[in-house]
Amino acid sequence: MKVTGAASPFLLCQRLFPTKLAGLSVALLKATALEIAILAGHLLLYPSGITQERRTAASLPSPDAAAKLPTEEKPPVVLLHGFIDNRSVFLLLRRNLAQHGRQHIESLNYSPLTCDIRTAAELLGRHIEEICERTGHERVDIVGHSLGGLIARYYVQCLGGDSHVRTLVTLGTPHSGTRVAPVMNAHPIVRQMRPGSAVIEELTGPAPGCRTQFVSFWSDLDHLMDPLETACVEHPDLLAQNVRVSGVGHLALPVHPAVATGIRQALDLEEPGARTAARTAGLTVA
Repeated sequence: MKVTGAASPFLLCQRLFPTKLAGLSVALLKATALEIAILAGHLLLYPSGITQERRTAASLPSPDAAAKLPTEEKPPVVLLHGFIDNRSVFLLLRRNLAQHGRQHIESLNYSPLTCDIRTAAELLGRHIEEICERTGHERVDIVGHSLGGLIARYYVQCLGGDSHVRTLVTLGTPHSGTRVAPVMNAHPIVRQMRPGSAVIEELTGPAPGCRTQFVSFWSDLDHLMDPLETACVEHPDLLAQNVRVSGVGHLALPVHPAVATGIRQALDLEEPGARTAARTAGLTVA
């Protein structure tokens, strides 16, 4: 049956629930305005993050110093950006983590010409092994935005990276694949982020004994996740918490103060601390 404008479900819901729909519209407008502002700011900062960050002498402890690191020192944090982006997206989050005691924070760039998640995950693994050797830590924590989270998950789950990654935090990552923007299917890495792709199917496979804790932040207004719940980690073998963020778009996830607080506290606490951390930050654990 063809639905006419007069009998459309939206108009019917608008008549029955005008307040709720008005509230949703306001939230959507606010989130969209914030996304535009963040995009404008990020375009200005983008050139500063094109090259890999320099590791100064202060961030390169001697072997003797690394051997004497106190056991209570927090693991290094590795920040991994999303598709067609770079490390500049983590400017505010990096500052937040450093102000709260994280001494080793590294933002990694991967090439915008990257065409395969598996290859990017292998490269990530080599970077993490180098970081562990240089800092004297056996494991690191990773925060991955969008595609960066999927690359990190593939490393952890399919390449044995759980031996080096203590906690993986993902922000708006299409764990089950996203159907958004079908016109971009010409890019091979976009095809790998589609539901049912070979990479997504690999991630649904068994992962017995995986030692990494997963904390996934997903937004109810993320325009790049279709469906929205694809940003949740749903796997029987993985220790995972899914944290819902309301009124925040895709680009805002790495810079929003409440999300930064949730990330920091999830990294600071052991499981089941992720649940407590999310609630402390005013977020919702799904």
